[in-house]
Amino acid sequence: MKSINVLNRKRDMALAEMIRSIGTGNFAETLSYFVGKTVAFDNLIILVYHNKLTPEELYRENNDPIVHQTIQSHYVRAAYLLDPFYHAINGGIQSGIHRIFDIAPDQFKQTSYFHEYYYCTTLIDEFALFARIDHETTLTACFGRDKTSGLQFTKAEMKRIKSFESILSALCEKHWRNYQPVEGKNVSLPPITSRLRTKMKNEYGISLSPRQSEVAFYILQGHSSLSISLNLNISKETVKVFRKQLYSKCNISSQAELFALLMPIFPML
Repeated sequence: MKSINVLNRKRDMALAEMIRSIGTGNFAETLSYFVGKTVAFDNLIILVYHNKLTPEELYRENNDPIVHQTIQSHYVRAAYLLDPFYHAINGGIQSGIHRIFDIAPDQFKQTSYFHEYYYCTTLIDEFALFARIDHETTLTACFGRDKTSGLQFTKAEMKRIKSFESILSALCEKHWRNYQPVEGKNVSLPPITSRLRTKMKNEYGISLSPRQSEVAFYILQGHSSLSISLNLNISKETVKVFRKQLYSKCNISSQAELFALLMPIFPML
């Protein structure tokens, strides 16, 4: 009982320090310190997504630098478009704490994004604190476990950190309330499906319809036909028709071949 009281006391002090640091350059460190007193983690990266601009990195820390090695070269350039956290934002999640495998598409672990990007970061598990800065801007503080510890977050740990999600989101919103994108640093881009259609035409001479490109993009994210039908509000059979047309135009016969065709061009989108 005494050790629990000591832990609660340390956490209370850490929370007080975070509140005092709002508006200062130390806020991210105090956020990290508080979460660490609640749930152990191996790495943290804070990213902000503003409307249609590419994401901006605000803060990072890690035990092994390899986990964030490709953030600027791969993630910020294009890979974020396949990130379940990014799509959670687009889907309406505005605040709170969410574990990646709880919100990822049903076939996420089968995707090339998972095997060729996510797995290579050595991440094993991850949860994100979402904070809605304004109607166009959402911040995520992503706390991860990687090969350093080799552990996943337990249900008890997630329950413990989620008990603080409202106050943590509110404090982040308060601290970053005046955030503005850095002029020239973030890039405004057309919708991803439009870029995919253009790149497929330019690189392979393949002309996809808007719906076919949407289906292709959902497949890349790891959605099954049923999941795609729910997201596009069309029947599962209609999805199968679009998938068949897509495979025919690309002269392929499997999801693995679609991944092999699309992933090389994805960083160029």
